[in-house]
Amino acid sequence: MQVNNDYLNGLKWPGEQSPADKAADNSKAQLDQEDFFALLTQQLAYQDPFKPADNSQMISQMTSFSTADGINNMTAQLSGLNEVMTSNQALQASSLVGQKVLVPSDLTYWDGTEAMDAIAVTGEGADNVRIRIEDEKGQLVRDITLEGPQRGNVPFSWDGLDNGGQPAPTGRYKIRVNGLIGNQREDLNALAFARVDSVTLGSAESPTLVNLSGLGGLPLNQVLEIASRKVG
Repeated sequence: MQVNNDYLNGLKWPGEQSPADKAADNSKAQLDQEDFFALLTQQLAYQDPFKPADNSQMISQMTSFSTADGINNMTAQLSGLNEVMTSNQALQASSLVGQKVLVPSDLTYWDGTEAMDAIAVTGEGADNVRIRIEDEKGQLVRDITLEGPQRGNVPFSWDGLDNGGQPAPTGRYKIRVNGLIGNQREDLNALAFARVDSVTLGSAESPTLVNLSGLGGLPLNQVLEIASRKVG
């Protein structure tokens, strides 16, 4: 379909932009529905009478526009749904303030008051599991031994005392675990509980964070377990 641009550029009221002017305006990224139908009307009005518009071409253009318009509407709806989900996630996270959560880390924080809870991950099983509580310099603070065979996730607690029975200084500590598997002593994983002090609300670009006492922020989706009571 041939369209005379002189007609398109000339068909406008004084002080108004024609659809062609709008299409050429760099400040407008795309044509809206009003522009599309205005252009379509002008194409029909100024078509060559000896070469009438091809119905299949017009249908194709309208179909393409309908598809693009549908995608835009779907994008807007998904954006709204994302906002709802983010708000719901923030509400769930806010309920964690003051509770203990299990995090995928062997670091823990001793605040000088409440016992530190953790889990030794023994998998298929290990015997005589030994736990070392080390300070940030890697120095041994406390030894804890879980006698006998252990299997799966084994909870334990540290009361904050060192091997001499004295309270350890407030700060961060690392948990190291090993156990006998067969005839060899092997390193095992440890997971620590941490108290949630506050929540940082997220957005579409950044996740909601739970701010852990002495440990910093952790994405909400990395929380492994919630414990509102003492474990171990």
